[in-house]
Amino acid sequence: MRGMKVGALVVSASLALAACGSSGGGGGKSSGAGGGSSPAGGASKPPAKTIKVGMAYDVGGRGDKSFNDLAAAGLDKAKTTLSVQTKELAATQGESEQAKESRLTLLAQQGYNPVVAVGFAYATAVGKIIKQFPSTKFALIDDDSVKGPNLESLLFTENESSFLVGVAAALATKTKNVGFIGGVNEPLIQKFQAGYQAGVHAIDKSIKIQVKYLTQPPDFGGFGDPAKGKTTALGMYNAGADVVYHAAGGSGAGLFDAAKAVNKLAIGVDSDQYQSAPADEKSLILTSALKGVDTAVFDFISDYTKGQFQAGSKRFSLKDNGVGYATSNPKIEPFKAKIEEFKAKIISGAITVPTTI
Repeated sequence: MRGMKVGALVVSASLALAACGSSGGGGGKSSGAGGGSSPAGGASKPPAKTIKVGMAYDVGGRGDKSFNDLAAAGLDKAKTTLSVQTKELAATQGESEQAKESRLTLLAQQGYNPVVAVGFAYATAVGKIIKQFPSTKFALIDDDSVKGPNLESLLFTENESSFLVGVAAALATKTKNVGFIGGVNEPLIQKFQAGYQAGVHAIDKSIKIQVKYLTQPPDFGGFGDPAKGKTTALGMYNAGADVVYHAAGGSGAGLFDAAKAVNKLAIGVDSDQYQSAPADEKSLILTSALKGVDTAVFDFISDYTKGQFQAGSKRFSLKDNGVGYATSNPKIEPFKAKIEEFKAKIISGAITVPTTI
C-alpha cells in the first residue's frame, strides 16, 4: 500500500538517495557475491555472471516496519539464497517525478537487472524508464496501469485481508464504534477501506465506522507522518472508537502511540506489526492485515534468475496466502474461528469482497 510524490529535487541529489545497503565495494551501497571455480584439470572457468538486483523504495525505505521492510525482506532472502548483488535507493518526502526517474535510471545504467520499484507512486516514472532500457526487466508493486514487454506488475487483494481484520474489529469492539485511517485518499487505499467496512458490517451493520485520510493527492505525506497519525487516532478514540485500523504506512506508528496512550486496540497493516512493536504496545495491536510483498519480491527475482520472467500482472490473493491476517497476539484467539469461517467463504467465492467504497 503506498506511494509518494513530492517537490522537485535536482537529479544529482536524487542519485544520492541510497536508503540502506549492505556492506560491499564501490559506492558503499551494494552487496553480493559472484565468481567462478577451477576444475580439477587446472583450466579456469569463466566466472559466472553475477545478477545485480536494484531496489527503489518508497518514502521511508528500510525501517518503516511495514511496506518497505517487506520488500527489503524479499530482497534479503534473494541475496542469501540466490547470491545476487543488490543496490538499494529510497525516495524522500517532497521529491519530484524527475527524482524517481533519476533513481531508476541510475540503477539501470549501473547494470542492475532486474529492478524493483516499490509502490504505485513509481508508475509514471516506470512508464518512461522501461522504454529507455528495454533490455532491463522491471517489477512495479501495487500498480498495473503501465504495460510493457519488460515489466511485471505485482498486485494484491488488499480488500480481502482488510475484510478479515474488519471482522476482527467488529468482534472485538465493545463500544460498537471502530475507525479506519488511510494515509492518502487514493484508490489503492480506498480498497483497504472498502474491505474493512465490509468485514465490520458482515458482523454487525449497526457498528459505526469513523474514516479519516491524513492527506489528499497530490500530497502523499500521509504515508510518513506519525504525528498526524497519532492526532487523528486520538480523535477517533475520543469520539468513541475502541479499535482503529490503519493503512497509512509509517504514519501507523502514530496510531500505535495513541492506542497506548488511551489503552485501546489498534490493527496494523502489511506486515505483522505486533512482531515489530515495542513491548509496551504489543498487546494493543490486535492483528494486522498481511500483504505478501516479501514473497512477491523474492518470487520475481527468483523467476528472473531462472530465465522465467513474464511480463504482465501477477496478483497475490487470500486463496494462495498472498494476503491474510496476523495471529501473533493472543487477544485474537477468541475471534479466529469466526474469521476463518469468513476466510473460507471468500476463498470459495461465496463472498465477494468489494474493492471500492
